[in-house]
Amino acid sequence: MRIAIIGASGRMGKNLIQATVEADGVELGAALVKPGSSLVGVDAGEIAGVGKLGVSLVDSLENCKSDFDVLIDFTSPALTMENVEFCSKNNKAIVIGTTGLSDEQKDVLDSASNKAPIVFAPNMSVGVNLTLKLLATAAKILGDEYDVEIVEAHHRHKVDSPSGTALKMGEVVAEALGRDLKECAVYGREGQIGPRTQKEIGFETIRAGDVVGDHSVWFATEGERIEIVHKASSRMTFAKGAVRAASWLAGKENGLYDMQDVLDLN
Repeated sequence: MRIAIIGASGRMGKNLIQATVEADGVELGAALVKPGSSLVGVDAGEIAGVGKLGVSLVDSLENCKSDFDVLIDFTSPALTMENVEFCSKNNKAIVIGTTGLSDEQKDVLDSASNKAPIVFAPNMSVGVNLTLKLLATAAKILGDEYDVEIVEAHHRHKVDSPSGTALKMGEVVAEALGRDLKECAVYGREGQIGPRTQKEIGFETIRAGDVVGDHSVWFATEGERIEIVHKASSRMTFAKGAVRAASWLAGKENGLYDMQDVLDLN
């Protein structure tokens, strides 16, 4: 399985290159940087600090479309939509870790999956996706008697809030409890807001320093509190999950998948 990585010169891109090199059954086929970048032509392995790989950086999917089978995309919503369109037109699979997609953009993914196999997940970490399974189990057992609060922290540069992972956690809990997250979510609290309602799911966001990603879900009632926590200390955990997803897509039919499918947790 030949992998293309877009945003190859960024922090996540470098981790993805390293994870690809270290994984079995896949190889780096292409690596992309911004159009017009001075890095075009530089060896991707040298950028990532893994030694020469014989793969030169390019600035267009069109320029490398014969060199890869699956694209890994951790970019921005608008650019991801462009990449999805390219992959669906050129028989390429795509793994998407981009967060902050609107409902309309998610509908585009759903339509594009009729023409290409797509893995889309707000968090590619194996640990986070196991955590989602634990959250669904906890919510079903604890029920409406327990208040649910989701606290997330990320680095100062993260542009979307709450994180895609936190929202996914809320969706999983809400579904297990028979609720609609759009109706029960509360994003931050300030002023004289009155007592907490029984079925709301609260979100609290922290942006500071270089935090890679911390998520904590509270299930609290009078007398006890259960916390299910995941903390990421390196972007490599996301990179390894994304490469695992790319490898898993080999031979898969067109369709929209997530990491729960990749890890056989559904």
